Amino acid sequence: MTNSLRSGEHFVGSIRRLDDGKGSARMEDIYDTDAEDLWSALTDPIRLARWVAVVEGDLRLGGRFHGRFTSGYEGSGRVDICDAPRRLRVTMDPDSPEETVIEAWLTAIGDQTHLVVEERGLPIDELAAHGAGWQAHVEDLAAHVAGRQPGEWRGRWAQLRPTYEEMAGRRTGERAVRRATKLAGGRRPD
Repeated sequence: MTNSLRSGEHFVGSIRRLDDGKGSARMEDIYDTDAEDLWSALTDPIRLARWVAVVEGDLRLGGRFHGRFTSGYEGSGRVDICDAPRRLRVTMDPDSPEETVIEAWLTAIGDQTHLVVEERGLPIDELAAHGAGWQAHVEDLAAHVAGRQPGEWRGRWAQLRPTYEEMAGRRTGERAVRRATKLAGGRRPD
């Protein structure tokens, strides 16, 4: 990424309520790598394991997979769109009440790549937690493509969460705190 996110000076994300009563978390920034390399970091299981998740299964269009994320989330998914190296869309927990859609758009800008990642279908009371989580993930992606080790995800998530709660306009609901506590290994991350 072109910005120094670890310093906490720049937030690449936004969260919003959608018309369907759910919400979305959206991250957007420019990465110092070409679109093919960034696409590989988003779709190659070996590279995914280095920054966001251990993914097993069929990662082709229409394929089903299972992911264990650095955040502690574990679940199944389906590849809905796979248009290399421009657009990727997966549905997490398909056909369940917890179903969400994660979509990534890549645009080449010379030897850099503009990336937008958005997850839709999130519970409103969990938007701040997901916004902070996604920013921690894309910071780890930036570290990975730069050849550095990702940061400590839970600690960074805890640092970012108050800003995303402010963006949400209120403190995160107790349901989200319980879920975040579970993701933090039973320790309340405050």
